[in-house]
Amino acid sequence: MTQVITIPALFRQRVSQNPRQVAYQAFDKERKVWHIYTWAAIAEQVARWQVAFAQTGLQAGDRVAILLHNCPEWVIFDQAALGLGLIVVPLHLDDRPENISHIIEEVGAKFLLLEGSLQWKRLYPLRQHFRTVQQIVTTQALTTSAFSDARLVTLTNWLPLEKNNALYSLQASESAPDQLATIVYTAGTTGKPKGVMLSHQNLLTNVRLLVETATQSHVGFTTDDLFLSFLPLSNLLERNAGYYLPLYTATPVAFARSIPQLGIDLAVLRPTVLISVPRIYEQIYQRIYNNLDKCNWFQRRLFDLTLNIGWRQFCYEQKRTAWHPSLLLGGFLRKYIAMPILRSLGGRLRLAVCGGTALPLPVSRFFIGLGLNLLQGYGLIENSTVVTVNRPENNVPESVGIPLPTIEMKLAENGELLTRSACVMLGYWNNPSLTENTIDADGWLHTGDLARQDALGHWYITGYLKEVIVLQHGHSVSPTDIENLILHDALFQQVLVIGDGQPCLSALVVLNQSLWQTIAPTLGITTDDTTHLQNPLVKNRILHRINSYLYQLPAHHHIHHVALFLDAWCIEDDLLTATLRVKRRNIMQHHAAEIALLYQEK
Repeated sequence: MTQVITIPALFRQRVSQNPRQVAYQAFDKERKVWHIYTWAAIAEQVARWQVAFAQTGLQAGDRVAILLHNCPEWVIFDQAALGLGLIVVPLHLDDRPENISHIIEEVGAKFLLLEGSLQWKRLYPLRQHFRTVQQIVTTQALTTSAFSDARLVTLTNWLPLEKNNALYSLQASESAPDQLATIVYTAGTTGKPKGVMLSHQNLLTNVRLLVETATQSHVGFTTDDLFLSFLPLSNLLERNAGYYLPLYTATPVAFARSIPQLGIDLAVLRPTVLISVPRIYEQIYQRIYNNLDKCNWFQRRLFDLTLNIGWRQFCYEQKRTAWHPSLLLGGFLRKYIAMPILRSLGGRLRLAVCGGTALPLPVSRFFIGLGLNLLQGYGLIENSTVVTVNRPENNVPESVGIPLPTIEMKLAENGELLTRSACVMLGYWNNPSLTENTIDADGWLHTGDLARQDALGHWYITGYLKEVIVLQHGHSVSPTDIENLILHDALFQQVLVIGDGQPCLSALVVLNQSLWQTIAPTLGITTDDTTHLQNPLVKNRILHRINSYLYQLPAHHHIHHVALFLDAWCIEDDLLTATLRVKRRNIMQHHAAEIALLYQEK
């Protein structure tokens, strides 16, 4: 591919080289069929949207916000805006209205694209904060006139007539490669979300390094592959690795209908590449194990044998163990046990990537044991997402892999991970002091993550600098390490380790309800109401179970008190970020009464 220097230039080149090739697939809810879009068809719409943007009076440098599910319109909006030099600001659909309003106000957005009534009703009470917004466009017709606003118009009425598409042509007025292209907000786990400013160069550099890495590992992407897009495109991992990367390699992308329908979409669309966060892999893992409970003893034993031999085969291929005679059974077990399970995921998956937070090792071993090529990586928005990733030929599932080519990494004296490359952001929106504190004079990005590197070069994220717990006697503890170990147990759905300034560690634990319903009776516990979670017998059993995963750690890393819950922490309660990471401060405030009681226990 000719060296392109901006995202819109990449799009124009793709349209020129592959006009009739399938670009995207999306489900048509009215006709109930999967609709196919070619690159030429997408380009026609991009040109049409650019005319509408110009007629709205938007100029290069103006910020335009998008609050939309994954769909072709997301891509069309992005390419049309970037091609005119507009600054794209993605918003999370699941984010709280107050956060969305804050972002719109902070960036001074002049345009807002919404999906329909559901999103507008949530934002309507906060519309007075949209002082800079000149136009609000909805892709769907609104179902009520009760929430009117003079700026509100449907997409059909905003766009110029479709019959004149032939008169429209793609505009090439994007910002310079090293200038601002998009503002992507962080999750805000330790405070208010921060607007990360990224250039075309930042984004394209990361994409090229991903393509180079895949090619070197002989898993390069082609037109015969199919990406399944279901992580929100407002998530930069999905946008870069699940949208810009396939654009670079001319690989088709199918937009999943929803997470609840993901299982059906996997079976119907049969993707070859999957990019996700741990939560999705954990849900698939749990669903398969729930179905396994219905099997007889022999079937369960055969399944366990399949996973164990599959894992041994993986370790042998990675040159970490010697050949064993049991591997002779591998072909048979893979064909008759593993493959029927993988067929429920479409049967064509050749590469699955996980990022965002740590994937519990039992879940990794489960999929790898079935023969799925599952790779974990690490990244952050400030680095245009991906920093490290495991390679198929050099995969250490406990780690986040090794750096992409040309990306430098090192540890500061306090254990903080630093990285330097052309992927590093321009800075934080309207926050030069924070930018200066985050990117030092030598260009090193201070990630805020604690890490270590093994002798073979693999990196491990061990915690977050701002979340280090200092116990009363002076010991420093990274709660993330402990939480990841505890989450190896499927009984524990969510965990937060606490204890700053206290004599010992405690944990707030959300139990997996379905598993707890089967385990509780074995303890002689009835689960008619939640008071049973305060039962000392229950707490002691749970503490014993938790600490069984921590026995290799120093004694001050062990959990001494636990508060148990059945209701999961969620975005709606402002306890999770839009990318499903826990908001520690908010959770601790939410459970302040329970935490106070923990340290009164003897």
